[in-house]
Amino acid sequence: MTGPSTPTDPLFVDERERRRDPLRRMIALARPRSARFALGVLLGAAATGSGVALLGVAAWMLATAADHPSITALSVAVVATRALGVSKGVSRYMERLVTHDAAFRTLAEVRVRVYERLARTEPFGRFRSGDLVSRLVNDTESTLDLLVRGLTPPLVSVVTGGATVLFLTVVYVPGGMLLAGGLLLAGLAVPLMAAALSRGPGRREARARGTLSTTLVDTLQGAPDLIAYGAMDRQVAKVEEADAELTRVARRDAATLGLSAGAHALITGLTVWGALFLGVLAVEDGSIDATALAVLVLTTLAAFEIVAPLPAVAARLGAIRESGARLFGVLDTPPAITVDEERERDGGTPVIDPGAEASVRVEGLRVRYGPDEPWALDGIDLEIPAGATVAVIGPSGAGKSTLASILLRFRDPDGGRVEVGGTDITDRPADEVRGVVSGVPQDPHVFASTLRENLRLARPGADDEELWEALRRARLAHDVEAMPRGLDTRVGSHGLGLSGGMRQRLALARAVLAAPRVLVLDEPTAHLDPDTRDAVVEDLLSAARGFSTLLITHDLTGLDRVDRIYVIRDGRVVQSGTHEELLAAQGWYRSVGVR
Repeated sequence: MTGPSTPTDPLFVDERERRRDPLRRMIALARPRSARFALGVLLGAAATGSGVALLGVAAWMLATAADHPSITALSVAVVATRALGVSKGVSRYMERLVTHDAAFRTLAEVRVRVYERLARTEPFGRFRSGDLVSRLVNDTESTLDLLVRGLTPPLVSVVTGGATVLFLTVVYVPGGMLLAGGLLLAGLAVPLMAAALSRGPGRREARARGTLSTTLVDTLQGAPDLIAYGAMDRQVAKVEEADAELTRVARRDAATLGLSAGAHALITGLTVWGALFLGVLAVEDGSIDATALAVLVLTTLAAFEIVAPLPAVAARLGAIRESGARLFGVLDTPPAITVDEERERDGGTPVIDPGAEASVRVEGLRVRYGPDEPWALDGIDLEIPAGATVAVIGPSGAGKSTLASILLRFRDPDGGRVEVGGTDITDRPADEVRGVVSGVPQDPHVFASTLRENLRLARPGADDEELWEALRRARLAHDVEAMPRGLDTRVGSHGLGLSGGMRQRLALARAVLAAPRVLVLDEPTAHLDPDTRDAVVEDLLSAARGFSTLLITHDLTGLDRVDRIYVIRDGRVVQSGTHEELLAAQGWYRSVGVR
């Protein structure tokens, strides 16, 4: 048995990494493509520099044209103007192509990491469904926003701005110093102001977006109950309140952007006027000529295009940082299941044979959901012989579903041992175990597709005959044959086109189609009426014949047909035996059975 996540886990994140700033961690995700982003920065600098140089050359050409320069000089200027115009467009296109390609590839890798983490941690109970959707979509895509708009433009500004200041310093030192001061104000002071003003609203925006998504999903999923209890108006009011909060935050963000744009325009204007004033004085005292004055003023004006994107980028950093924190809230969730990968690579652990009969042995199983939580299972011992049917029964909260989650590798035990076919399942990858152990949950999910596609989840390559055989074993074939479209019948969202009993039988057919050796039936009749429940239990037990079957339930329906029964209370086995033996003995089982 393995313990908590270790550094051999490819998704392991140590505590030091978790404490790092989310923005730095998001940028670090792009490290494998740092060369591409560096190329993007160079191309961006070429595009921006071409734009600045284009205006500078144009200023020189217009200013010197009145002096009737040589045709060679004018030709060179014309060719340079055309070349800079072409290079600006081509460089900008290439920069967008390279940076977006690298950013989208990084985003794809982030999505894969998120999905892998979800598959390893099963954290759906830790996040509300709407909030999880927001984290998977909006917060994950914030990585793209940061890499495209928050990483390349500042670096391009440093490279191009420095080169432009150096050029103007050569032309006229005071003009270069003035431009350096203006660029620092517009490209550093204004973005810092925008970042400070948007820090709080940015955090609230990401949270407000998640709240709105959560409320909307809750409203849609719970619409029937909300309408039945007359609570829809109150729920709609909650949606409107969440939307109003997001609108308020967006307005404040827009105000910050407007203030930043105004400050940028003011600094640009003052710097250009300053350059013109200094240039005129310099022309009067003979320090520079009129041509240099034109180049100085127009180049100064063009230079502020270099830092124009930065305030908007800085204003988004608060929201991006919060989105990153929410994203890493998923990625940093500790895995619920682990495998000793070094032992697996060494080949020291036997592989579970999916074709052999599989007995199940549970020894001293202990599970709890937190270090300060009580034991959900406290020293459970039970055995399912190959091909036998064993029931685990007990009141709600006894730990029955926790046992199912251990067998299906949804979490690791905190103590004890669980063997399938003589192999400790905690030594094997989850997918390998689930190729041998399958199950029917108490609330099976039915996708809004056809019966055929819902069945093929278990075995994508199954042909129609195999699908019908699974339906016959689950005693659902007759009902499907009566449907006009048969296997192509659409079942509706969450299987609303099917009855409760049919949904359970469909889940059973899906489990049978997977051809497991161990079948776990977790409260399969929890939401059914008594008549339907008796029929479904009969069908389940009949279809499970030949499997090593664990039936987890809270009532005694059909338990006279199982080979052995274990009664669990407060995480411990308090009784075991056959149906007749337990009815004859004093205890919880008899008290439930004679009611």
